[in-house]
Amino acid sequence: MNTIRFIILILTSINVFGQNKQFFYEYKFIRDSTNVKNFEKEMMVLNIDNNKSEFYSFEKYKSDSTLNADSKKGIFSMPPNIKMNKDRVVRNINTQKIEFITPLEPYRYSVSQNIDLKWKILAEFNNILGYNVQKATTEFGGRKWIAWFSKEIPIQSGPYKFFGLPGLILKMEDLHKSHIFELKGIKATKGDFNYPYVNNYKDVKVTYPKYVKIFKNFRKNPMAGSVGAFPDQTDANGVFHSGNEIFRQFEKTALEELKQDNNIIELDLLK
Repeated sequence: MNTIRFIILILTSINVFGQNKQFFYEYKFIRDSTNVKNFEKEMMVLNIDNNKSEFYSFEKYKSDSTLNADSKKGIFSMPPNIKMNKDRVVRNINTQKIEFITPLEPYRYSVSQNIDLKWKILAEFNNILGYNVQKATTEFGGRKWIAWFSKEIPIQSGPYKFFGLPGLILKMEDLHKSHIFELKGIKATKGDFNYPYVNNYKDVKVTYPKYVKIFKNFRKNPMAGSVGAFPDQTDANGVFHSGNEIFRQFEKTALEELKQDNNIIELDLLK
């Protein structure tokens, strides 16, 4: 939360003009549909650089930058034990094709996906961060969405997998307000942007239909890739635990976490 407030205070007045830019969005979302009062927040970044857009978590970027720098020094370090959005969306802004990068233990999938959003632009107007915005609607991922875009920022891009309007999307929310992206700051940058690579997963490239099958199987059996990975152990109290016992405990925890993560942004993946 402190990071979000800091960025809002520092960046809202920064000049947006320049070739390369970073757009900072506050992402508010409800993870568990049975607990709708529990909103979580995270700062996300849309980086526009040389006709390429890249959308990612600010906290994850900081963590990966640290891990990458430590690795180059021969230092093995662990990421912070906090919840972070681990997905990235990369797109050539002149095409409808994206690369969706997402980890499902023990793999990190690079998913090739074509996005064809059918927008309906409405004669409704508002103002966000001093920019005149116009309303548009679309359907995606099993949800109905409302977008507010500005022709004053002539970039046909937006948060997550949303793009294709005649101006930057400054706010994006689903009809039930379970997922809300809202622009909070803009920063001009210099030089090419390269997301820091961290070699902590097995990288696999797949098509989107293949990923859908993998995702659904993962939701049913999240520990499938870790079978046999836990050796027998004796804990600090001298109590013996078999590898199978340890595996079952991790499996139980993973399934409980997935049960609470039931309000994902693309609901149709849960069908």
